[in-house]
Amino acid sequence: MQKRDGHIHTPFCPHGSSDSFEKYITKAIDNGFTEITFTEHAPLPFPFTDPTPDKDSGMKHELLPAYFEQLQVVKERYKGQIIINIGLEVDYIVGFEEQTRNFLNKVGPMLDDAILSVHFLQHHARYTCIDFSDEVYLQFAKEVGGIQPMYDLYYETVKQSILADLGPYKPKRIGHPTLIHKFQLAHSETIDDSAQIESVLQLMKAHHYELDFNSAGLSKSFCQEPYPTIDHALFAKKIGVPIVFGSDAHTANDLHQHYNVLQQKLTF
Repeated sequence: MQKRDGHIHTPFCPHGSSDSFEKYITKAIDNGFTEITFTEHAPLPFPFTDPTPDKDSGMKHELLPAYFEQLQVVKERYKGQIIINIGLEVDYIVGFEEQTRNFLNKVGPMLDDAILSVHFLQHHARYTCIDFSDEVYLQFAKEVGGIQPMYDLYYETVKQSILADLGPYKPKRIGHPTLIHKFQLAHSETIDDSAQIESVLQLMKAHHYELDFNSAGLSKSFCQEPYPTIDHALFAKKIGVPIVFGSDAHTANDLHQHYNVLQQKLTF
């Protein structure tokens, strides 16, 4: 069986760990994985201001050459043992499409794989990182008029990311498209967003995108489910959306987290 983990962070992550590329790679080999993609958070577009306190949502622009160089070295070193894809997790930020397209045009030739994700939502010209903390999440919900309006804005933004013209090197995989569930247990409301999720997945199908079936939510105390849920991943599979498992590991310890449980239920 081909085992693939398509969403892995690195020592270049400013909010992650210093675990080396080799630590991730040897663990992947030991666990029988045949292919992995390192998808570090791409530098945020200028002049976007990171709203997080430490401004550490993306790697620094000046580190990109070293990131690509080090990945080329390990890619060659472990050739024949495991396929290592050089990738990035690129943020879709409303209003910064041109800057993102220019960035992708520049780095695209060096990428084997990539993910397009929504972490930042815009409201009244201000941006919020909705997966930063439960406090930030709940405060943002108040600002936009409630939990449901926040969910609506999130899915609308994900749809915009799918439809956006980001050039020939635009990532073909949509990252954790139900990330808005990360703090769902921090509020007491019951939101039925199944129709919205299915609409997103159908749009992905229509525009030939892969799904980042992301296990990280299972380890989040206020989420306790993957992004998206198994039922919605099964829906994606049913309509023909390619599914790529992603552990979204920010430490080697979290690499391939929950893979076996999800694989048994879905077979991806």
